[in-house]
Amino acid sequence: MIGAIPGKIMLTKSVKPSVLVIVLVVFLGGCVHEPIEGRLTPEQSAARAEKSARIHTELAAEYYYRGQYKVALEEIDAALESKQNYAPALSVLGLVYMALGEDSKAQSNFNQALKIEPGNSELNNNYGWFLCERFSDQMDKAISHFMTALKDPLYETRHIAYANAGICELKRNNFSVASRYFDESLSLQPNYRPALVGLIEMDFKAGKIVAAQSKLSEFMQKYQPTARSLWLGVQIERVVGNTRAANSYLFQLQKNFPNSSETRAVRESGL
Repeated sequence: MIGAIPGKIMLTKSVKPSVLVIVLVVFLGGCVHEPIEGRLTPEQSAARAEKSARIHTELAAEYYYRGQYKVALEEIDAALESKQNYAPALSVLGLVYMALGEDSKAQSNFNQALKIEPGNSELNNNYGWFLCERFSDQMDKAISHFMTALKDPLYETRHIAYANAGICELKRNNFSVASRYFDESLSLQPNYRPALVGLIEMDFKAGKIVAAQSKLSEFMQKYQPTARSLWLGVQIERVVGNTRAANSYLFQLQKNFPNSSETRAVRESGL
């Protein structure tokens, strides 16, 4: 259901905030015309439960994106009440627990979901991102899950999995492999910000500071900043000794992305 991305872990088509109420109205209104509970066939009951679980999961995903984790958990509970062991709901639950720093619970829910739907592309992408973010010794396993997701010809957000794979390879300084994955991502979605930022970060890590600074400045002029781009800006400007610019990036990061892993990194580093 959801696709993870750095600082925002990425999902399939999610419900936009402006249509959350509309979705619920349509869903509840549609139920009026269905047979009463006692007269439903087993197939109708199953379809109804599936529909309810899907909608509650989509809502949970949207609340997760917005950092409203308590409400997201409530929606996941509703999804699992409609359909026990609904893999997409368990996948979102894993992401929420990951965001809350409860990694053992995240791991448990991802594992449970994978037992139910081992070939689910979004699930494999999400779990791969979890491994990439939390376990530096499991990068090969993370990449394997991204590749499993990419094998699915119907997977609609392949650019996310490619970018995530690139970020993981960048973490272990495999620049040529990371570059290939970022390029694949951008060939599918030319303005995909995590891939663009990944290429800038690659220059920074390779010691090409001036190039990274120039590209990041251009990025900031064209696109809305991401948590990762702001954190990268802090690091670049500190290296070149531009304290004012570094502090500006830092302020934006803490203000706009208070729950991001990048902001946590700032707190832990004491900057």
